[in-house]
Amino acid sequence: MKMIFMGRKKQSADLLKWTVAQGIEIVAVCTDSQFENSPTARTAREMNIPVLSMEEAEEYVIEHPGEIDLVVSYLYWRRIKTPLIEGPNYGCINFHPAILPDWKGCAGYNIAILKKLPQWGVTAHYVDETVDTGPIIRVNRFDFDYRTATAQSLEKITQDELVELYKQIVLEVKEKGKLEILNVNNKEGTYISRKQMNEMKVITEEDLESKDLDVKVRAFWFPPYDGAYMEINGKKYTLVDKEILDTLVDKDTTALF
Repeated sequence: MKMIFMGRKKQSADLLKWTVAQGIEIVAVCTDSQFENSPTARTAREMNIPVLSMEEAEEYVIEHPGEIDLVVSYLYWRRIKTPLIEGPNYGCINFHPAILPDWKGCAGYNIAILKKLPQWGVTAHYVDETVDTGPIIRVNRFDFDYRTATAQSLEKITQDELVELYKQIVLEVKEKGKLEILNVNNKEGTYISRKQMNEMKVITEEDLESKDLDVKVRAFWFPPYDGAYMEINGKKYTLVDKEILDTLVDKDTTALF
């Protein structure tokens, strides 16, 4: 089976190695190679896999009809277009770190905590030309505790689950080809843009008086990114509570006070 892999972050770098170890040929990688410290680009080059722009990958599929079996998107941030959607024999599959059709776009981890949800999940779906709306293949759910979770801790759990979902789905495609889809309308649900997510971080007067202030603080705690913040004299100040600070303490450190 021949694949074009689109992704970023350490998980994508690790999955490149895993995929090749399964006897799958990765023809090209599309990633955040514009950054010198891109782990996915570095790993691809170490494995002698060509690193292409999305446009170059589109041209490759057009010029080699029927050659590519599968395109996968794992945390890839750009909207994927027709050549990479319709060109592969077994389609283009996205791995989304949230439950579909409920939560599309950005802010999934934040919403899970803000909404005090009892479960979160990961989704594999075929890609269409709009964001996170293609036919759903599988949703894996797991329990978590919004009372103690932060966006950062929930991201870690979710990524572990997403890696396992990737492995399940890719092995099934290798065995079966095109996979069956769920009878679910993925055009429904809520889409949250990055702009909306950033607006949600602002601490308002109403938040300061709310018993759920700590929930909002934890929902956006994800250093080094801005957390839930107040703006004073044009400068942003991220709020943090004692419980979060306790998780940052080195267990081998002796308290001075």
